[in-house]
Amino acid sequence: MFVDKAIITVKAGNGGDGAVAFHREKFVAAGGPDGGDGGHGGNVVFVPDDGMNTLADFRYQRKYAAGHGGNGGQKKCSGKSGEDCMIRVPRGTLIYDNESGRLMADMSEDTPFIAARGGRGGWGNSHFATATRQVPRFAKPGVPGEIKELRLELKLLADVGLVGFPNVGKSTLISVVSEAKPAIANYHFTTITPVLGVVRPLPGVSFVMADIPGVIEGASEGVGLGHEFLRHVERCRLLVHVVDVAGSEGRDPLEDFDTINRELEQFNAELASRPMVVAGNKCDLATDEQQEAFAAEMARRGYTYFPLMAPIAHGTDELVKYCGAMLQKLPPIRRFEAQPEELPAVETLGERPVQVQNHEGVYTVEAPWLLQILRGVNFDDTDGLQYFERVLRSTGVIDALEAAGVQEGDTVSIYDLEFEFVN
Repeated sequence: MFVDKAIITVKAGNGGDGAVAFHREKFVAAGGPDGGDGGHGGNVVFVPDDGMNTLADFRYQRKYAAGHGGNGGQKKCSGKSGEDCMIRVPRGTLIYDNESGRLMADMSEDTPFIAARGGRGGWGNSHFATATRQVPRFAKPGVPGEIKELRLELKLLADVGLVGFPNVGKSTLISVVSEAKPAIANYHFTTITPVLGVVRPLPGVSFVMADIPGVIEGASEGVGLGHEFLRHVERCRLLVHVVDVAGSEGRDPLEDFDTINRELEQFNAELASRPMVVAGNKCDLATDEQQEAFAAEMARRGYTYFPLMAPIAHGTDELVKYCGAMLQKLPPIRRFEAQPEELPAVETLGERPVQVQNHEGVYTVEAPWLLQILRGVNFDDTDGLQYFERVLRSTGVIDALEAAGVQEGDTVSIYDLEFEFVN
């Protein structure tokens, strides 16, 4: 079954808690704190897999979780890091944040993508020993891992896309010029899923061709099958528009040609400017006048035209060689740029729930909503620091700290961030 859309939930591992422990050894007096740090939680990582061509696996498993980090131990032993959750997807899969609609990654390259980061391990009490606090009896808990709902959308990686009305011979064409074996029959929508085939027009030259299920009028608005698969045309570097030049089903070839082009443009205006070659199929059923009139109109419009009889491979060799030569001059397959995550405007945050605890002069802030903001702020940048300060003031974190008794110079700990309080 060909599935090209899926929604899943991913959960990165929580960081392990830091340990509260003290060094106890014979003949060693006042050994001091030696609690170890918690281990980091595992990440959720996506990797492209050329052996997959559908998102069908995600219909049956919709939740994925990485391992949690282990808690710290005595003798400053750190906890074990959580195991990463590796998720394999077909090459060409786009990963979106389902809540915001932001494109997070295009899995077209070999680089793995971390979709959800595991939480940092909490510090053990050995980190909190100072000249005035020699016996800290507290440690930091681990930071929770990220939880995200993701939308996966597959856009096939193909150099050449075959477009046209149903039953014009696209499946026959790809079966003749490649090793692909699509279902072929004399009725509409025989092809109900995109079919990929590798075409080798010359020794050492090859490209991937995609047979896109038949597009009909209204496809861009959800009519027929085409609207489900028009997205797979978006990556194609070159389009081959297959037309029934004989009008064997009672339609006018020129009207078919214009209708399909209009649907492509309405779906994505950029497709209207994509290089296109026209293949007039079923020439054996057309009269000489029909062939000449259609070829003349294509020439007038500036399209390169190839007359075909696909079942007997007449004209197909010239077509694929031309496509191979054209691809040498065209840019590579389109990659979609990931969109940066935008921090929320301070004015929209308002008052938020905050818990502050005083651990022997260290004021720890618990505010799960603050985690995502922390992960997005660049603390090496002045603007980032100023933004974070405004967040703390506008959401009531500063007020909560002052209510808990924080003083100038006291240590404030917000998950994996620690700083001296300055009023």
